Amino acid sequence: MTGELLLLVDDEPNIIELAQLYLEREGYQIITAADGNAAFEAVEQHHPALVVLDVMLPELDGLEVCRRLRQKEVPVAILMLTARDEDIDKILGLELGADDYLTKPFNPRELVARVKAVLRRSSLDQTSAEDIPIQVGALRIDPLRREVLISGNAIDVRTQEFDLLLTLARHNGIVLSRDQLLDLAWGYDYYGNTRTVDVHIGHLRKKLQDSSVEIETFTGVGYKLVVK
Repeated sequence: MTGELLLLVDDEPNIIELAQLYLEREGYQIITAADGNAAFEAVEQHHPALVVLDVMLPELDGLEVCRRLRQKEVPVAILMLTARDEDIDKILGLELGADDYLTKPFNPRELVARVKAVLRRSSLDQTSAEDIPIQVGALRIDPLRREVLISGNAIDVRTQEFDLLLTLARHNGIVLSRDQLLDLAWGYDYYGNTRTVDVHIGHLRKKLQDSSVEIETFTGVGYKLVVK
């Protein structure tokens, strides 16, 4: 059985080989690139479903590749890899439009789990009882169409922003901790920095600022969606 096409981008051959081995075992088709320019060309030529993208690359670094892909609105999921356990790399990647990140060295099983989670979030084919549109004040979220409307006007949200907002709406009136949001919206047991949630909450607040709905912070506890 063949799965989605994935692009692995890293200038360390041993990392490419290990990641490719584990991902191919799961049925994914794999193509590779060793620098940023080659990665950008591979995305345009082969249209992968997801890019595993190292931050530190020759020619063109991973953050710049991510920025250009999002600027051109290329519909590809991006999982960033960083060799440094520093918040700044992770935050920059998320702010540029990455869907998730993983710090090197990593467990290849965790890489597989995160790839599956990102692809699952990006999929438009999931149908269930939970696909019924949700209305909170003037905010309407359509899970099946993956649309967010405020007073009937569509607003642009990225994949992970949509899933986070949908999670808050499904638990309308309930305060959810960062760990709960990571588990519910990201779809896997997360062992990284909960700053990931804060970054996406900040993006959503800017997009909801002209509506009657806001995301309220409960210091030391978490977040809740409320109607002003």
